[in-house]
Amino acid sequence: MQKQTHKIGPSPFISVDEYGEGDLVIFLHGIGGNKRNWLSNFESFSKHFKTVAWDARGYGESDDYDGELNFDDFAQDLNKVIEYFSRKKAHIVGLSMGGRIAFTFFKNFPSKVASLVLCDTHKGFKHFTEEQQNEFIRLRKEPLISGKEPSDIAPIVAKTLIGNINNSDVYEQLVDSMNRLHKLSYIKSIEASVKSDHTDILHKIDVPTLVVVGELDTLTPPDLAKEIANEIPNAKLEIISGAGHLSNIEQPDIFNNKVIKFLLNLRQTHNKT
Repeated sequence: MQKQTHKIGPSPFISVDEYGEGDLVIFLHGIGGNKRNWLSNFESFSKHFKTVAWDARGYGESDDYDGELNFDDFAQDLNKVIEYFSRKKAHIVGLSMGGRIAFTFFKNFPSKVASLVLCDTHKGFKHFTEEQQNEFIRLRKEPLISGKEPSDIAPIVAKTLIGNINNSDVYEQLVDSMNRLHKLSYIKSIEASVKSDHTDILHKIDVPTLVVVGELDTLTPPDLAKEIANEIPNAKLEIISGAGHLSNIEQPDIFNNKVIKFLLNLRQTHNKT
């Protein structure tokens, strides 16, 4: 499996890793993640697709940026990634915040979306209880403002995301992921995320959509995933057994099989028409 890394401009430059050939599939990480979160998925997907994972602006190997973050900025960045690969459309796979970026991208560039895979995500903070909103902010933003670094909060946050807290390999991956956060850009992402909501977009989605959720996800639980799937016309729902919020990391084989099957079925349907 050969990897190519690209820095896509103009500024802020977005770093992406590319594997394989075929229809373009782009993976979008969550608010505490980076493109390394998809390492367990690249090999399986790259056998069938041009598989691309990004570091969102202000994450991983991508540039930080001046000023505030508008959540729609992520959609503009994603559009320039698709244009860089000279594709008219892409299959978008987004986890948690990445799923919400996928909603925003569809809102701004509907003709460039071939399909959506929405993993362990939600419609926006309007649908979180006040307690859940406060807890989300407290765990992530307030300690950093008080002088701590991402490495200080990583062990605490990681434990809230894992379905099986005894899975040390997954725990270590999540802690490593949060250790790599850019502090100021991460705070901007938290602020922009809390201000954004996607409730009005769901019923307008007219591309094939798969909603994926970990059986043990407590942050965006299966009931919420079912609600999202019911609001998107003809969406399908898959529940990943034994997984928490990071279903692609906690149960990569199950995740890969279900999502690849969905995408290959779309290809077969397209080839018949």
